[in-house]
Amino acid sequence: MADKVFPLAQRMRGIEPFHVMELLARARALEAQGRSIVHMEIGEPDFATPRTICDAGIRALQQGELYYTPALGLPALREKIAGFYKTRYGVDVSPARIIITSGASGALLLAIAVLVDPGDQVLLADPGYPANRHFVRMMEGEPVGIAVGADSNYQLTPQLLERHWGGRTVAALVASPSNPTGMLVPAAAMREMAAFAVRHNGVLMVDEIYHGLVYEEAAETALDASENIFIINSLSKYFQMTGWRLGWMVAPERYVREIDKLSQNIYLAAPTPSQYAALAAFEPETLALLDARRDEFKARRDYLVPALRALGFDIPQMPQGAFYIYAGCSRLTQDSYAFALDLLEKAGVAITPGIDFGDNAPQRHVRFAYTQSIARLQEGVRRIAAYLGC
Repeated sequence: MADKVFPLAQRMRGIEPFHVMELLARARALEAQGRSIVHMEIGEPDFATPRTICDAGIRALQQGELYYTPALGLPALREKIAGFYKTRYGVDVSPARIIITSGASGALLLAIAVLVDPGDQVLLADPGYPANRHFVRMMEGEPVGIAVGADSNYQLTPQLLERHWGGRTVAALVASPSNPTGMLVPAAAMREMAAFAVRHNGVLMVDEIYHGLVYEEAAETALDASENIFIINSLSKYFQMTGWRLGWMVAPERYVREIDKLSQNIYLAAPTPSQYAALAAFEPETLALLDARRDEFKARRDYLVPALRALGFDIPQMPQGAFYIYAGCSRLTQDSYAFALDLLEKAGVAITPGIDFGDNAPQRHVRFAYTQSIARLQEGVRRIAAYLGC
C-alpha cells in the first residue's frame, strides 16, 4: 500500500522554525544531565511578575472573575492603559481605540490580518524579530526584508521607505526599541515615515513592546506622530508578565470594528484573569518597582557591552533599549550557528545565532540577552573568554 499523502498548506514552506528554541532544548537537556548553563539566549525577564499584579490576579480568581470579557477587552483595563498614555507620554488616546489582545503576537496578527491581502507587501527591517515576517506570510502577504545597519541605527528610515515602497506595499512595520538590536527610531523619522505611509495609501505599524526599557532618554510613543498608526505593546517585557499572555493595540478608529470582528472569531477574548491582574500593572507602586528593575537592566547592559567588545565581538553602537545586544562575530567565526552550538556544548553558554533574525549577514552575528543577574553575566563572560582562549 502506497504511503498516504497528507495535505500541508503551501504557506508553511515560507515559515521557518525559531532556531533558538532548538538551542534552548539542548541547553535544558544539558542541565538535566547536571551541567551548569548561563542563559543569554531567551528574551524573557528573569524578574518575577510584581507581587501587586499577582495579588490582583489571585483576587480575581477568588472572586470568580472568570467569564469572557468583551472581545476588545475589559473596559476598566482599556481605561487604565489610556490613562497610562496620558501620564507617561502626555498623549490623549480614547479607550475606544485600545484593544486588549492575547499577547503582543495576538495584536500583530490582528493588525496584519485587517491590512494584508494575498500578494500585498509589508516592509520590515532586517535584522528583525522573525515572527513578524511569518505573520505576514500567514496572511498570504509578502514580507520584504530591508537590510539595515549601524548607519541607520539598525532601523528603517524615510529614505528606505522611499526606495522600497512599491505598488503592492500596504504597510511598513518598525520596532522601537527593536529586537534584536535594541535601537530606537528617532521621533522625527517616525513622524516622516507615518506621513509617508499615509501619502502612499498605506499604514505604519509600530512595535513598542520594549517601551519602558529605554535607558538614556525617555522614549516617545509613536501615537504622538500620527493617529493613522497601529501601535503594538505588551505586558510581557517591561511589565514582566510573560506567561500571562497579554498585550494591547492602539488602532486607528476606522479599524476598531474590523478588529473586533476578527477577535470574536479567532480567540474571542484575551485571558480574563490576566486582564484583571493587569489592572494593578499601572498603579504607582508597581510602576516604581518596574522602573527600579529597568535600572538593573541598564546596569547589566553597561557591564556586558564593553566585556563583549573586549572579547572581540563587534558592537558598533550602545543599545538604547530592550535587553539585547546584537553583536558581530566575524573576527571569531564565519558560522554563527555552529559557533553558538559549540559554545553551548563546550562552555555552557547559550546565545542566539543570527539565523533567526533574517537574511542580512546572519552567519556573522549573534544576539546576547542580558536577562540574567550581573553575577551570571560575569560567569558567562568568563566562560566565553576561556572558550576563545583569551
